[in-house]
Amino acid sequence: MADPVRVRRLSDQEGQRLQQIVRRGSTSSVRYRRAMMILASAGGNRVPVIAQLVQADEDTVREVLHRFNEIGLASLDPQWAGGRPRCRRFVKTGSGTVSVIGLAWVSR
Repeated sequence: MADPVRVRRLSDQEGQRLQQIVRRGSTSSVRYRRAMMILASAGGNRVPVIAQLVQADEDTVREVLHRFNEIGLASLDPQWAGGRPRCRRFVKTGSGTVSVIGLAWVSR
């Protein structure tokens, strides 16, 4: 069986910044929940307990902890992609050229 996932030892600055985020609560909910996960892990709690505490999936908690161990406090910021790509339609015109519909330009 693999070792339980734990956060690395926090520096004084990291611990202060995480506590500041949790105490103020004025930051985004994503940053707040991720800071809670990291502080709970640093306090010795295991992944299932942390997942129940922040109402998240255990895999999500593990991902946050691994990412914090890799890149530090930058892991608190969400890195979401733009979502589904735009649909592009190609239409053949009467002169045999191709036009792109839905974009700001049309090649002819």
